[in-house]
Order: sequence, then C-alpha cells, then structure tokens
Amino acid sequence: MLRSGLLGFLCLISSFCCAAERYHLKIADVRNSMEEMFSYHVETKEMTPALVKRSFKIYLDQFDPQRVYMTQAEAKPFLDLNSTQIESIINHYYGDDFPEYATLNKTISQSILRAKKWREELYNDFITQGEDVKVSSVESSNQYASSPDQLRKRLRAQLVNLFKLENKLNDSEFWTTERKKKVCALYEKRFAHYEESYLPSKEKAQHYFSMHILKSMARGLDAHTSFFSPEEALEMRSSLEKQFEGVGVVLREGLDGIEIADLIQGGPAARSGKIVVGDILMEVDGKPVTNASYYEVLNQLKGDGRKDVMLGFKRHEKDGNESFVKVGLRREKIIMENERLVFTAEPFADGVIGKLTLPSFYESSDSTSCEADIRKALTELKKKGKVLGLVLDLRNNLGGFLSQAVKVSGLFMTSGVVVISKYSEGEVQYLRNLDPRIHYAGPLVILTSKMSASAAEIVAQALQDYGVGIVVGDERTYGKGTIQYQTVTDTAAASFFKVTVGRYYTVSGRSTQIEGVRADVVVPTAYSAYNIGERYLEYALKNDQVSPAYADLLADVPAHTQQWFQKNYLPYLQKRESAWVQMVPSLKSNSSYRLKHDDNFKVFLQKLDKQEVEADIGENDLQMGEAVSIVKDMINLKT
Repeated sequence: MLRSGLLGFLCLISSFCCAAERYHLKIADVRNSMEEMFSYHVETKEMTPALVKRSFKIYLDQFDPQRVYMTQAEAKPFLDLNSTQIESIINHYYGDDFPEYATLNKTISQSILRAKKWREELYNDFITQGEDVKVSSVESSNQYASSPDQLRKRLRAQLVNLFKLENKLNDSEFWTTERKKKVCALYEKRFAHYEESYLPSKEKAQHYFSMHILKSMARGLDAHTSFFSPEEALEMRSSLEKQFEGVGVVLREGLDGIEIADLIQGGPAARSGKIVVGDILMEVDGKPVTNASYYEVLNQLKGDGRKDVMLGFKRHEKDGNESFVKVGLRREKIIMENERLVFTAEPFADGVIGKLTLPSFYESSDSTSCEADIRKALTELKKKGKVLGLVLDLRNNLGGFLSQAVKVSGLFMTSGVVVISKYSEGEVQYLRNLDPRIHYAGPLVILTSKMSASAAEIVAQALQDYGVGIVVGDERTYGKGTIQYQTVTDTAAASFFKVTVGRYYTVSGRSTQIEGVRADVVVPTAYSAYNIGERYLEYALKNDQVSPAYADLLADVPAHTQQWFQKNYLPYLQKRESAWVQMVPSLKSNSSYRLKHDDNFKVFLQKLDKQEVEADIGENDLQMGEAVSIVKDMINLKT
C-alpha cells in the first residue's frame, strides 16, 4: 500500500529514462539513502546488528538465489558474522566505508569467472559433441553446494533445461549446429547482463556496488521496503499509473535477435499497420542493432528526449523470402487499457448482475483512476438494465494507491472512516470517504483470493466491516497491512525506493497484516493450495490492533480523540448494515450444496489437491460463477 504518489519492456518512457541516465550512485549515497529510509521507517531507525546480518544474507540471496554460483565454504564467512565483525561493519558504515561488502563482492566476482569458464566448456560440449538435451532434473535446494564438483553439476543441469526451453516440441532435427550456436550465444548474453553489475568496471563499478549494498540493506528492514534501480523504477511507475510514453511495442530477445513480441492496442506502432509480431529489429535511427544486447537496444530506443524514431525491421514473408521494412514512429502517451478495469453484465430476472474485475488500484496525474473507471462502469451497466447485484473481483489485485482504496470503498457506502493509519511515532490518522453519495447499494460480493493484497484488502475489509458486502473466495487474503512511502512516481527524486512507514487498520480496528481478510463464504481459488501470503515472507512485521472507529462506539475511542470524532465524524454517520450479515449462514449453506454437487468443481478440487491447477482463470471461471450464484441468493433472500 502506497501512502503517496506508489512485460518485457514497453518502449518506453523517454523523460523518465533520461532522468535515469543521470542517476549514478556513489559510496557516500549508501548511508545518506539509508538514513533517509530510517527517518521514514515504522520501526527501525538506525543500523543494527540484526540489519547487518540480514543484509549480507540478502546480498548473497539476490546474487545467487538458485545456488549455482557459490559453494558453502565461500558463503559461510559472510553468513556467520560474529559480534566483533558486526561492530566493525557498523563503524565502517558510519564512516562511509564498506570493506566487508567489497570482500563479498570480490568473492562473487571470482565465482562468476569460474561459472563463465564452466559454461564455455559446457557450450562446447553441446555444440560439438551432441550433448543430450533431455530435461534434466535440477537439484532443488536452498543450500549452497558442498563442493565445486556439485556446483558444476548444478550449472550443467540448469543449462540443459534452458536449452530444452528452445525446443518445446522435442524435435531432434531442431538442433542444427548453427542453431546450437545461436542458443548458446543467446543465453550467454543473458548471463553476461545479469553478472556484469558484480564484475569490476571502471565506469560504473561504484554505482553498481552501492546499488547492491542499498538493495540488501533496504530489503532487510522488512518484507516491503526496497531500493530500486532506475530500470526497476521505470517499470514500477508504468504499472502504477497504467500509462507510459513510447511507441507501443513489446520486445523479446530470440535466437534471431530482438523481435516484436506484441503491439500495444491503439499505440503508434499498431496504428501504423506496418509492423507485425515476429519482425526482427535491425536498426534504430539508422544504427545497426543486430549484435546489440536486449538492454543495449532498450537504451537506444530511449531517444534522448526526442519524439521521433525510425525503426528498421527484417521480416520473414509467407513465401519464404525476407524483406526489409523501415517505419517512422512518434512517441506518445499510451494508456495500458488491458490492465485497467474490465466489466461485463449477466442477465438475471428483470435486470442484470454486473461483474467488475479490478486488477489494481491505479491513479495517474491526468485524472485516470480506478475509482473513476468504476463509476463509469456502473453508469454503463445501468444502461443495460436494472443492476440487481454486483461482483467486485479482486482476486488478482495486489494493491496500489491508498487514496484509491478509500475512494473505491466510498462508492458503496456513505461518509465514514475507511482506513485508520498508525505511524512510527504513534501518530494515528483517520482516512474517510468524504462523498456522502452511494453509487451502488444492492447485493454486493467482493471476490478475493490469497493474492488479494494491500489496497484490495482495505476495500474488502472495510465493506465487510460496514456490512455492505459479502467477502467470497479463499479462506483468507494475502495479509499485507502495511503502508509504504515511495519515490518511484516522483520525477525529481534523487533515488528510487519504497519504505514501510506505518500499518493500516479498517474501521473495526483490525489489521489485515499477516491475518488477511477472512471470507464470509469460502470458495477456493487456484491459489488456495499454495503457500502465498505475508506469513511466508522473511522479515514481515507483526500484527496488532487499534481501537475501532465506528460512530456508535464513540465510548471506546480514547478521550483525546473524542473531540475530533464529535466535530468531523458524527455529523456524517455511516451505519453498519446487518441484512447481508444475517444472510451469511444461508449463503454458506447454499454455496456448499452447489459446490458439493458441481462436477466441474469436484474436478477442480481434485486438481487443487495435487497442485495441478493453473492460476490463470481462463474461460471456465468457476469462482466467478459461484460468486454470481451467491449474489442471486442475496437477491432472492432479500425479496
């Protein structure tokens, strides 16, 4: 949850990227940036021994999550720091000196050079000796390899599986010598890009070293505090605002070069009608990119602030010939329509039941927002007939802007406290919906899953607390009840991070942290079989509670805040509804009977037990179907 303004690459936000090019970290920036994050953080205010130990573990985890680079003997000295070493590290930190991290990075660099040598040998075996490319079983372990020999076997297994990905049909004729060379070259490019930030480099060595330290220290504060590279910040900003400036192409790196993976509907590239999926990018503004890496091509596409770009493509024609196409495009603002609200209507009785699928709580500077999109959707649904019921689908909603959570809740309730926020100094704020109008007041189901998080949980819990909606889905939601301040959407920011500044609670005083929002009616989703949620994250903050903020519980509010309630809250009462809550036993009973006798749902549950269910909802959306049935029950029970 973001307190302030928180794909292959979509090409590309030029103004943001130009700013990113000037972004060059120095060693002194490490402490400066950490002290800034400490000033915001809800709990940790200084460098501590626990944070030091965490940072070294995270530094290693971020570099070698699959344990294919380093042995136990190489990692152990940095994981078993004693109190004297930790004290020295803290003293060095306050002197803007990081020799222990430099030693770790040197060890990492040596492991990379060893891996490069082994890969070269394995590539040669694959190309010249017909290396078997059947799927190899990769040893699944969180432990570091006990010996270099075991490490080499892990690396070989990883490469064999990567090769297999390029031959999905397992066709033996696929593996010509030329294709094998292309596969090896492609994956070595990808490895090289990943590894280059850990290898000594005169130009950006200090920047990358500082970046890795900051990432490891920030991540050690808690599960949701992070430090971002400019590229990560760029992608995050696009996701939050659902818009970017570019030409509207999605690129991927294939065996034959950088190719068009997709075109953004309505974007300049799609409108031109001259570019098709599969085209190979050969030139950018007349400069060849055939030997450039994926990320070098992205840098060329930034445009240095220029609006116009000329792209040259190689195209494989249907007759087997090749052609060369040049296309001039102009960068412009593109709205990511496929990541915004989607709504449909299902006929029922003398009206319709609306189904709103909200992927995130988005907001941009040009007044685009999910709250505005929902209001428009409700208006459009009313044109299709009387809206008898509504399903608000938040199953894949990971959150977004706090302000949007408050506004979306306000569409279904009158003025009232939606969120209570508590910060590091004990400061408590009450965020409320200020619009007394209700845009919909009928039967409402909030469809959730274990993936519903943050802002999605605020909305689900608030509507459940006030009794205006019934929560349906997995037994509980994700359990993220913390608030982050971020600089990602600030174009003038000196660095990019998000830091946990507080916890939030709904009007009941309950926090969703760890516990999540509990469903009134449990209808398992594809996520229910998996260990998903805050409780499974390292360094998650604990759950707690505050006093409820219902108007009819004013006596429970601390005396020093009663005056605020009398003046700002009581004149605009939000009453707790009871009609839908009283229906819950009947709704649970009816739903249980339907699911028990539904052959499709029986098959779904059998696959769920074996963890064979894909998270993709697909056309046969059993959970949405049951949510609509519950809405129908609510309509019938009401009448």
